[in-house]
Amino acid sequence: MAITTQYVVSHKGVEKLVTTDKKAADQYDKMLDVADNLAIYLEAKGIKLEESLAEELSVMLAKNKDNVAKLLKGTAADTILSSEGADVVKLKANG
Repeated sequence: MAITTQYVVSHKGVEKLVTTDKKAADQYDKMLDVADNLAIYLEAKGIKLEESLAEELSVMLAKNKDNVAKLLKGTAADTILSSEGADVVKLKANG
């Protein structure tokens, strides 16, 4: 019989991550803390979003904090997206 230690990261009562890697669990927990702080900041600045959208946005920003920092320093979005291997979606203006 094997004994395995599992680390469970919960957020707002929901299990978000189960892993045997303590470092990964700690990093994920920290990312969720950053996401919570981002959501609070956005709301305090008067940005009104549905709770689920605010959580999705803040988690995405927290997960991509290094690239968001590059954007804030002036790096073009296309450059960052290309380095991520992401598809750049061209939006059409209404009208």
